[in-house]
Amino acid sequence: MKDLASRIAKWAVDLNFNRLPTEVIEEAKKRIADTLGVALGAFNETPPSIARWIAQSSASSRLPATIWGTKFMGPADHVTFANGCAARYFDFNDTYLSREALHPSDNIAPVMAAAEIAEADGRKVIEGIVAAYEVTARLADAYSVRNRGWDHVLYIAIASAVGAGKVLDLDEDKMTQAINLATVNAAALRQTRAGELSMWKGCAAANAARNGLFAALLAWRGMTGPSPIFSGEFGLFKVALGGDTFDIPKMGGEGNESYKLLQTSIKYWPVEYHAMSAVEAALKIRQEAGSIGPDDVESVNVETFTVGYNIIVKDPEKWDPRTRETADHSMPYIIAAALLDGKVWLDTFRPERYLADDVRKVLKVMKVSISPESDKLYPEGIRNSITVKLKDGRTFTGTSIYPPGHYKNPLSKEGVESKFKSLVGSSVPNSNMDVGLRTIWSFERCSNVSLALRLLSRADQM
Repeated sequence: MKDLASRIAKWAVDLNFNRLPTEVIEEAKKRIADTLGVALGAFNETPPSIARWIAQSSASSRLPATIWGTKFMGPADHVTFANGCAARYFDFNDTYLSREALHPSDNIAPVMAAAEIAEADGRKVIEGIVAAYEVTARLADAYSVRNRGWDHVLYIAIASAVGAGKVLDLDEDKMTQAINLATVNAAALRQTRAGELSMWKGCAAANAARNGLFAALLAWRGMTGPSPIFSGEFGLFKVALGGDTFDIPKMGGEGNESYKLLQTSIKYWPVEYHAMSAVEAALKIRQEAGSIGPDDVESVNVETFTVGYNIIVKDPEKWDPRTRETADHSMPYIIAAALLDGKVWLDTFRPERYLADDVRKVLKVMKVSISPESDKLYPEGIRNSITVKLKDGRTFTGTSIYPPGHYKNPLSKEGVESKFKSLVGSSVPNSNMDVGLRTIWSFERCSNVSLALRLLSRADQM
């Protein structure tokens, strides 16, 4: 069997924009717009601000990249971390669900940085994004690293190296070395997503992406890495996976195999993706019932699936969120807020909301159980069903499987643009925003990635 790193490298090098289906190209552009939108929306949040300060404070570099939302540049690896933190912070970027659940758009920041370094065009960026998404999703299909105590960002480091390497035009040998270098340093502890969640929850993938870019740059200049990195005596399979192994039989474009980017889902609400259908179900109930106050609720019973339960329900902290990061990963809190407020948006995850007494009252009368019916549908569908009994005797039930933005219920280009504008608001001048979005929608014709990114500079950064 061909070494897995070499197998991935050969596929990535052979990937060509001219052979990509039109649908894949169009969906890739939606994800560029979506990722930039959520990043610009989180511009002033604490973790992105810290990361941006580091990037702006670093010494000037011969390999600079643009800090999103500004006209400033910094060292590409630091900038990748800063941009990745911003894109991930609101937990509002896209998702792929399989044996491992993760966010493929975490790879977009390093691909964009590599494009600026290589002075690559928009077609090359789209190739890099498609490559990174494919590797991320195929690895997620193959094995669940969280069951071994590792964080899913292990796969982001590998995929980012491939996506950035594609933009840097690495040949097969150098692409293999980029994968070797990224993988040997990729292991990240799952404690990031256990218990009370910290700011690092929104930064871990950015760190992995930075490391992936760095690996690609090293390989670009001729650095070699240890091999075989997956199957070696002290490789990933033996050390990190306890002797378990996996392979990737087919990838996008091989035979009739479709590209995995088409199976990724764009978020409609800023919550951990397994709670997305819970939001829709709760809002259906709220719309049917009318106003619901905390003293109106006798009981709330929720049916969910095992993966969602383990990630965003089972920990005691998920029933008593004390940080933003825990709140947007707490299905009980998200449901309570949706029922009371009739909406879920960024302000749902401010301290004054998740610490409020009214949501705490609803949490006390809520129960969440695992449903075999929901488990059967996962990961293709994320079935959450909620039954609310009010003290006046009325009972309401809401169920959702494919919420808005799910790949089986996808957002249109107009829907993505609406989300973008809602997040960015007036921080970017309207004229710049319109030009920036038009550039994204025709990104395959973009010849200057740096200029395209700077079109979306915030008014206070110009």
